[in-house]
Amino acid sequence: MKEPSLPGTSLQRACRLLVAFCALHLSATLLYYLAGSALGPPRNPEPPPRRPPPANASQPLSRQTPPTDARPRPRPQPASSSPPLPLPPRPCPEPSPLLVGALRVEFSQPVNLEEVARINPQVKDGGRFAPKDCKALQKVAIIIPFRNREEHLKYWLYYLHPILQRQQLDYGVYVINQDGEEEFNRAKLLNIGFTEALKEYDYDCFVFSDVDLIPMDDRNTYKCYSQPRHLSVSMDKFGFRLPYNQYFGGVSALSKEQFTKINGFPNNYWGWGGEDDDIYNRLVFKGMGISRPDAVIGKCRMIRHSRDRKNEPNPERFDRIAHTRETMGSDGLNSLSYKVLRTDKYPLYTKITVDIGSPNS
Repeated sequence: MKEPSLPGTSLQRACRLLVAFCALHLSATLLYYLAGSALGPPRNPEPPPRRPPPANASQPLSRQTPPTDARPRPRPQPASSSPPLPLPPRPCPEPSPLLVGALRVEFSQPVNLEEVARINPQVKDGGRFAPKDCKALQKVAIIIPFRNREEHLKYWLYYLHPILQRQQLDYGVYVINQDGEEEFNRAKLLNIGFTEALKEYDYDCFVFSDVDLIPMDDRNTYKCYSQPRHLSVSMDKFGFRLPYNQYFGGVSALSKEQFTKINGFPNNYWGWGGEDDDIYNRLVFKGMGISRPDAVIGKCRMIRHSRDRKNEPNPERFDRIAHTRETMGSDGLNSLSYKVLRTDKYPLYTKITVDIGSPNS
């Protein structure tokens, strides 16, 4: 006979089942948690440090407290839209690579100055030229004493402008025209040319050339040297020989310093002859020598002509030459007097017409 169940037996059994289920659920939860901690990355218990803001980051005005010694930063300038400045030109090589050497010089065909200007487009008004691709080593004023020699001047301009450009000189051509009918005074006109040219440009070399002499070799450079330079050393007039060792006529070159050291040229040689020997004496008395090209490079041709009127041989020349040492300190640049009557700028040269007085003035 089955014993009767005690009161509450079913309830106790249900409570035991519930406790067992809760224990099982708690165990499963604990195992899941431990397994997840082992497999996942460790957590950083502290937040990452904040990076400081960049120097140019904007902040509220209330928080901007620059140090007392801080200076305002310059604002970056926008890139310039103008092109960069060109580099200064390099010095011209010496000797010039444009030289061709010996030249054919003849005077049988007439010369048209308009055509000469056309074939020399780089020559500017007044007879000025400077090379474009390099910086000339010297600034040369070429001084030509002049009166009534228009045809000779045409030949000079025709031949010399191409030569001087190939020599890569920064040069200007000055024709000093003696006005009036007084005796011709070559040396005084050269002094005037020196003085007037310096009023226009900072020349450092002066080439004094007769209008009827043409070089036959462009290697005979019309520039200055450490000693005064005699350029017309081998003239056809003298059989391509130097007439005498002291000869300094025709074409010569002196630096500004050399010219002023001898007080320029004498002003009192009226008529033909003597002034070039006086100039030679001045150079010697100041301790300078004469440099020359060789007889081949120094060849030149003279345009044949009869003696000019009012340019007769000077009868006083020998006496004056004998007293150069006594007179050179008072006769020259420091005693020069003249009056410029007119200055004309032609396409190939500058012509300065002057009144130089008379032998008795």
